[in-house]
Amino acid sequence: MKLNTPHWWYERDSRHARVTRTLLKPASWLWASVTASRIAKATPFDPGVPVVSIGNLTVGGSGKTPVAREVLRLLRATGLDAQALSRGYGGRLEGPLRVDLSAHAAADVGDEPLMLAGQAPAWISRDRAAGARMAADAGAEALVLDDAHQNTALKKTLSLIVVDGETRNDEWPFGDGGVFPSGPMREPLRAGLARADAVVILLPTDLEAVDPELVALFGNLPVFIARLTPDGPSPTGPQVGFAGIAKPWKVEKSLIAAGCDLKDFVPFPDHAELKPSDLSFLSDRAEIHHAGLVTTEKDWVRLPPDWRTRVVSWPVTARFADEPAFTAFLTAHIEGRAR
Repeated sequence: MKLNTPHWWYERDSRHARVTRTLLKPASWLWASVTASRIAKATPFDPGVPVVSIGNLTVGGSGKTPVAREVLRLLRATGLDAQALSRGYGGRLEGPLRVDLSAHAAADVGDEPLMLAGQAPAWISRDRAAGARMAADAGAEALVLDDAHQNTALKKTLSLIVVDGETRNDEWPFGDGGVFPSGPMREPLRAGLARADAVVILLPTDLEAVDPELVALFGNLPVFIARLTPDGPSPTGPQVGFAGIAKPWKVEKSLIAAGCDLKDFVPFPDHAELKPSDLSFLSDRAEIHHAGLVTTEKDWVRLPPDWRTRVVSWPVTARFADEPAFTAFLTAHIEGRAR
């Protein structure tokens, strides 16, 4: 069963949130200990090609997939045959296999690999080493891993941490720093940053600047700024929005900021597969408001085919503020790996 992301993870001034986090601390210590032990004992496999890991330190919600897609675009623009490799979370197939947009659905390979496959050849494999070996044998000259910072299967050439840059309304991307389940962290901040080569701070469409206090958390690590930008205009006319991502409330904010006439918004758990009753509910909400339906690209690819004609997909793209500097950083690490 998929659950909604607890909003209290990110609330700094709520007494209820503080009490709940305190009660869950013992479970968090166990989670952090198991994660640290697993990482320390790992022996990563070297697939023989550069590996760029796109990950984060929190349980979902940072924008890893748009950044992974942009990294693929930039690497391929240099002439390198960069390909994507994902675990295929949410799909029934274990792989290793190459994602085929004409044959595979989200139920087969997961929603994020489908999005990546629109940018470059994409592979899924529960066993990342097996997937990397197959991709390299098929001609991949570099691999971009989606959601892999805590995955130790492969030897990484470059590890990028994606951070949600929204730090307003007393909501910080790491909450109070608590590890799951008392907070959103997959591991303690210091431990995660120790394995990172750089940080990508991803800003929403309507936030102008990065909080310098957030940047200061990353010490001497290089920090690159990227921004989520709508890939096209917002839908016209009244709309009812919905999203099944880790932080659905951010989609609601972004649609409003983009000028969408949003009459209602329905959140679902991350990667949720909408049941017929969910779709009927959304249809009823749209009828009440005499509105259309709009959702994220990630949610749209999970819809039944007959529903995709009834719902507008609202894709967003990650773009780096200093694209030449970030591209140079990428290629320097990959060329260094090749020597």
